Amino acid sequence: MATSKIKKGDKVLVIAGDDKGKEGEILQVLPKKSQVIVKGCKVVKKAVKPSEKNKDGGFINKEKPIHISNVKKVEG
Repeated sequence: MATSKIKKGDKVLVIAGDDKGKEGEILQVLPKKSQVIVKGCKVVKKAVKPSEKNKDGGFINKEKPIHISNVKKVEG
């Protein structure tokens, strides 16, 4: 398990991958996998079945985790 200085709510810059150059806020940190979920980065469409919460089903946009080495903390 890697220790990091990045925590939920921090502003980060994506330095590698498809979303390189984007800035966003950390929504969740997954320390066991050394990954983070950044708001607005690596967004995918996910098919969902109808349920009590979502009567119609369909597609939702969801952020996927990216490796912690691909983000850099932004001061400010």
